[in-house]
Amino acid sequence: MYKNYLKIAFRNLWRHRGFSFLNIAGLAIGLSAGFLILLYVSFELSYDQFHSKADRIYRVVSDIETPTSTIKNSEPAWAVPPHLHTAFEEVESAVRIQETRLLVHRDGKRYNENNGMAVDPDFFKMFDFKLLSGNKENALLAPFSIVLSESMAKKYFGDQDPIGESLDIEDYGFVGNVTAVMEDMPVNSHLRADILISLTTFFTENYSPNLNDNWEGYEPDAYILLKPKVNAKVLESKFPEFLERNDGEGMKKLQAYVTLYLEPFKEVYLRSDRYRTISGNINNVYTLSIVALFILLIASINFINLTTARYTERAREVGIRKVIGAEKRQLGLQFIGESTLICLLAFSLTLAITSLILPAFNDMAGKTIAEGILSNPSHVLSLLGIAILIGILAGSYPAFILSSFKPVNVLKGSFSNGTKGILLRKGLVVTQFSISIALIIGTIVIYHQMSFMRNQDLGFDKERMVILNSSNTELKDGLEALPGVVSTSLVSSIPGGDNPLAYSRIQNVNNDQQIVDVDAYFVDFDAITQFDMKVVAGRGFSSQFPTDTLEAMVINESAVKLLGFASPKDALEAKFEQWGRSGRVVGVVQDFHFKSLKENIDPLTMRVDRGRKGLLTVKLSSNDLTNTVASIEEKWKAVLPNEPFDYYFLDEFFDRQYRADERFGYLIFNFSMLAIIISCLGLFGLVAYSTVQRRREIGIRKVIGASVMGIVKLLSKEFLKLVGLAIIVASPLAWLVMNYWLEDFAYQIEIQWWVFVMAGTMVLTIALLTVGFHAIKAANINPVKSLRTE
Repeated sequence: MYKNYLKIAFRNLWRHRGFSFLNIAGLAIGLSAGFLILLYVSFELSYDQFHSKADRIYRVVSDIETPTSTIKNSEPAWAVPPHLHTAFEEVESAVRIQETRLLVHRDGKRYNENNGMAVDPDFFKMFDFKLLSGNKENALLAPFSIVLSESMAKKYFGDQDPIGESLDIEDYGFVGNVTAVMEDMPVNSHLRADILISLTTFFTENYSPNLNDNWEGYEPDAYILLKPKVNAKVLESKFPEFLERNDGEGMKKLQAYVTLYLEPFKEVYLRSDRYRTISGNINNVYTLSIVALFILLIASINFINLTTARYTERAREVGIRKVIGAEKRQLGLQFIGESTLICLLAFSLTLAITSLILPAFNDMAGKTIAEGILSNPSHVLSLLGIAILIGILAGSYPAFILSSFKPVNVLKGSFSNGTKGILLRKGLVVTQFSISIALIIGTIVIYHQMSFMRNQDLGFDKERMVILNSSNTELKDGLEALPGVVSTSLVSSIPGGDNPLAYSRIQNVNNDQQIVDVDAYFVDFDAITQFDMKVVAGRGFSSQFPTDTLEAMVINESAVKLLGFASPKDALEAKFEQWGRSGRVVGVVQDFHFKSLKENIDPLTMRVDRGRKGLLTVKLSSNDLTNTVASIEEKWKAVLPNEPFDYYFLDEFFDRQYRADERFGYLIFNFSMLAIIISCLGLFGLVAYSTVQRRREIGIRKVIGASVMGIVKLLSKEFLKLVGLAIIVASPLAWLVMNYWLEDFAYQIEIQWWVFVMAGTMVLTIALLTVGFHAIKAANINPVKSLRTE
């Protein structure tokens, strides 16, 4: 019996091979898209889940409330973690992590290592990063201890055993001893480093021996491991008394009151609103999950629509089989089996498609989400389950509807699809096109928001600006003489990069010394001119005023507003105290975006300070950038022969902060196009089925004089009405969702009416072409041939 069912199934597939191809291809494309998104979402959710103690690890973050603002820090003061460990028996261990760049000297060569960390000794006890050699109990215990990743060990020592060998860490002025080699940190970890240095190194006399009692410096990230069954919220409630006891007087003196919070370690990557070097976005994960659900829904609707439509042609087959003794259960089993078989064929095609495009998808996502489709067999099994479920649902209509018809009525020709079946198919078409239109609207909005951010006036010039990791004044002077170099300057920070917050006192509109915590830049005399910042009051820094190196401050317009002045001019001559220096405000610059466009422009101060500048910025002319950079490298090697040449362009660096959003937009765009393709495949199949069903009507209409255009309109208007209804349904829903998405951006576009018109016109055009192809083809068939086949 089952062998016979299989024969019938393959015979029907071959007889209607064009229709079957559309059905299988549409479902396979939908399943492939859903599978890729499943891999992506699963990878994002896997971050930091591999640590056995992850449920007991928390990141310690802090809010600092000042008289003017609340600062949300991603770290506590240096002293907090060790004191938490000793003050609360609930805390099993505490680890601080200070990210750092390192200049490593080995065998006469120097290397810039941008991925280093200084960590407390309990690092390997808290986190499950695997050691390939060495002892996790003492690998980071002694000062000057170094742990290398497997890749770094091979880079510096080849096949030689690195344990006991040394590396010269030049920028910190010590020779480190390699105590262990760890496996390269997993890519799904928000903590990632190639070189670990024992934090105890910096507690020695040559560095900062009092760091463990420093309650004012906020630099390292901090993690604590709680003992089993400890309630983190209960522990958190004890922190105010802990801070008051240890730093109450200090907070009162500075008028900066700290609140500590515990962030679950597993949520840091995706859900934290604090800074982290490697970060994800839970809203993007939710959005892509919904997109996957929508695409699978569209593919399922297509499949069910096409399958049920074709099965109505088999009513006479059902009647004959029931006459010769077939039972309703047998017929139902046959139809469900045929539908499931088609889904299994689509599933097999899905695996092939996904294997082919996975490398390209990894590139699109900017990370290796999976090495292959079998990296996680559970995902393949989930996809198989979805395919079988779709097959059962699609086969249920003929199984329980067609098999229940009376054979006498069917064989007399009185069988009818009924209005319920037609309404169901129309409803499904509206649903799938509503989803497609909503995705297209979302794609257009994301594209224009990204374009808006790329083309926004930033308030400074970032074009043709090279950034060098050096503060060497001899190099600066030498570069200024090169052809193609317009100007140079030394700065502590660049737009889009990190900069410190400076706790300051600045005279406000009421002549009070207002306590403020502001972003701070430290620059030389040339920086304001080089970055083409606009001075709106007073002046910039100048070597003609020798006191500028000690007593001058330039602020931005946001700082003027914070201090209550009515205009930038009113803020001139305001007195300040900042980090041991005092003086007056000599100028105000127009607000510029020194952070991401996702954030508001904060108050900023700038001062000339020779000791805090670490970057050399070089403005190039537009002529022959390649040769100019080569000349810069040549000059670097002449002045700094023992240091590796390290440079990047400011525009690329600044735009890097939007790369994740651009990749997300690109993913949405591609999956939206897939949704449209799948919807049109379904529409193509339904129109083909509809024209076949109405071939007699079309023939009669042509005989009595109907024109080709008239028949095309007749066949098209029904489907175009459904697409028009889908536009009406999708537009308000897409508007609500995309307005919610835009809330993440401080500077955002307004969704214009033309976005909905563009999306609707685009879908209507595609639908018209799809329907029109079959309508014109049907209208041009010889009516004699159509009527003869009846």
